[in-house]
Amino acid sequence: MDEIDKAILQLVQRDNRLSSNEIGRRVGLSVSAVNERVRRLNASGTVTANRAIVDPDALDLKLCAFLFVDIDMRSDEQGFIDGVQACPEVLESHHVAGSHSYLLKLRLRDTSDLQRFLSTKLKRLPGVSRTESVIVLETHKETTVLGADWED
Repeated sequence: MDEIDKAILQLVQRDNRLSSNEIGRRVGLSVSAVNERVRRLNASGTVTANRAIVDPDALDLKLCAFLFVDIDMRSDEQGFIDGVQACPEVLESHHVAGSHSYLLKLRLRDTSDLQRFLSTKLKRLPGVSRTESVIVLETHKETTVLGADWED
């Protein structure tokens, strides 16, 4: 991956609706050269998906919460992982080092939804022995843009 590929990645991460013509103008390439580079970035797996980023408030998902989950290691951990992946409330799931087994990021309407999620979904998954919830009061930065240090 060269500097032009990195520049293209920065542009499409910030606005995936940019035309190949506009990307080419900004990085100094022809439309066909931009199309070929974007095709290669997709084919190589560097770009894994092209999605819209939706404002959670527009869907009345005003509560952001992080959950630490402890798993009983004698249990079916894959069953837990599969169960979490099936929950649309879970935006991220990370196996972490430290005093907890997993860290989950959720978006829900309110604390009642969080309570319902915990009691009817999460705590019923295999191996869940303990949870700890952290409620977000205010978000100052949330991004999906990677490689910001590439920019000068």
